[in-house]
Amino acid sequence: MNEINYKGIGTRIRKQRELLGYTRENLAEKLDVSVKFCSDIELGVKGMSMNTLMNISEILCLNVDYILFGDKKVSDNELFTVEALFSQCPEKYRHNLVTIMRTFVESVKS
Repeated sequence: MNEINYKGIGTRIRKQRELLGYTRENLAEKLDVSVKFCSDIELGVKGMSMNTLMNISEILCLNVDYILFGDKKVSDNELFTVEALFSQCPEKYRHNLVTIMRTFVESVKS
């Protein structure tokens, strides 16, 4: 059995947080944890509870498998394509993502 790569987990969380424009303070507030704990997760210093993992998954629209293991099939450049972001977003929030994208496309057409 492989060991848990806390640093890799933290890196994936940080990248998505930054991509979505959240500060550590924003994420910590949404998770109801301290900024220090959020920092420790991102730096790979500490692990997290299952509840925190699920909350991170929902807040950052990341698949739990991706957070824990990464996706070896997808390169870093491909990770943030619209298709990849859509597939990472929990199904119950995908309609919101589509609405946002439609609104954006309509606004730039004008």
